[in-house]
Amino acid sequence: MSSTTSESKRVAIVTGAAEGIGRGIALRLAKDGYDLGLFDLPRAEQKLTAVAEEIRTTYGARVSTVYGDVSKEEDVKRLVDTVVQELGSLYAMIANAGICINRPLHETTAEQSDKLLDINVKGTFYSFKYAAIQLIKQGKGGRLVGASSIAGKRGFAEHGMYCASKFAVRGIIQSAALDYGAHGITVNAYAPGACDTALLAGVDEYFSERKGQPKGSYMEVFSSGSALGRLAQPRDIANLASFFLSDDAGFVTGQTWLVDGGSVFD
Repeated sequence: MSSTTSESKRVAIVTGAAEGIGRGIALRLAKDGYDLGLFDLPRAEQKLTAVAEEIRTTYGARVSTVYGDVSKEEDVKRLVDTVVQELGSLYAMIANAGICINRPLHETTAEQSDKLLDINVKGTFYSFKYAAIQLIKQGKGGRLVGASSIAGKRGFAEHGMYCASKFAVRGIIQSAALDYGAHGITVNAYAPGACDTALLAGVDEYFSERKGQPKGSYMEVFSSGSALGRLAQPRDIANLASFFLSDDAGFVTGQTWLVDGGSVFD
């Protein structure tokens, strides 16, 4: 798939950009010629600053860094307002920020459930809401991209509320595609399998300890369970995000595409 764009300096926002998949997407979009708004929690300032500096040095892109919490509506509104003020416009929102909490339902607390839904679902809602307001105001179309998962395609043991949050993202994607198609805005999501990130390392630690197995056992299960026999790397998801933003993807909307090396099949 080609991922060419007709304009060289469109502006994209990436949430959860300090590390992992978000960092990978930010670097890929900078390579594609985008200026970037990068967003993460205040505690990630050192990492996000390093990503921004790498992008400026390597690709010469303009970068706006903003700190806050995607589960707080006022923070997300401020994110969009700040990026537009500093970089001039907006073309794409990549609502990448998310968390994973693994427990059987009967061991999941209300607090854990709320945290998953606040970040993974409300975070996507707020990101799309304020990006859509800006894109409609501009009247030039644009892109909204969300983060689902293989856990948004089928259930997994001890992932009940995480699966619920990622299925919810798919619902948002489909409905938003219908809401914004008339404005020339496409809405899609990537659905990664197990990706070699700090988030997966935490999941591995939980399951390995719970089952009395050596650290790394959970990662091996996911690696061997994919047709390609390896974990995803952030660049794999970044490649798909790049395509969703490209002109070549202009007729793709409402879709949640697997990027999992053949772990789950629609």
